[in-house]
Amino acid sequence: MSELWEVLREHFPELSSGFLVTARLVAVAFVIAMVVGTLVAALRVAPVRWLRLVGGIYVETFRNIPLLVLLFISFAGLRRAGLPIGAWVAGTASLGLYTAAYIAEALRSGVFAVSKGQIEASLSLGFTYPATLRRIVIPQAFRTVIPALGSLVIAMIKNSAIVGVSLLALPDLLKEARIAQSRTFQTDEVFFWAAVGYLLLTVTATLAFRYLERRFEIKR
Repeated sequence: MSELWEVLREHFPELSSGFLVTARLVAVAFVIAMVVGTLVAALRVAPVRWLRLVGGIYVETFRNIPLLVLLFISFAGLRRAGLPIGAWVAGTASLGLYTAAYIAEALRSGVFAVSKGQIEASLSLGFTYPATLRRIVIPQAFRTVIPALGSLVIAMIKNSAIVGVSLLALPDLLKEARIAQSRTFQTDEVFFWAAVGYLLLTVTATLAFRYLERRFEIKR
């Protein structure tokens, strides 16, 4: 037990720095995922067939390509093609776009939970279909799929570890833990504290989404 606390005391600056990098990475990627996922979900339920096709292609592409492969494409591939993309941009964009495909499907299921009567009433009142989605359907869909979104955010936090150990080598929590382990060879102690760091992030996300779930619960 003393060795456990000693490792934390000696490597706290590195581990805390990696923790903050991971938190920033997840926060930026979450914003990207929500914005893109909402737009793709709107395409998936659009009345125009080719728009639904575009949304479907996006979802199937990003949902079926491993995140690690996306990281290689977005960083090494684009740089080789002449686009000087940085590691931070490649990491946040890849994680965000990857998660957006799952968020889009979650929101699409929430849209189908909204009764057609509300949509028809909105259209009969003169609202356009995009306005109906924006003002009536999407807000209700978000309330319906809050638990699913919480699970996706937790999965995204865990997937963020792939970014740090990939060729991008961002100094996130897992990367800093690996560096500390290579210096001390105290594998169990170092990765225990790395696990605690990820647990803090996932528990915080869980509590936040449980609050949102209670706050916006649909009374039946």
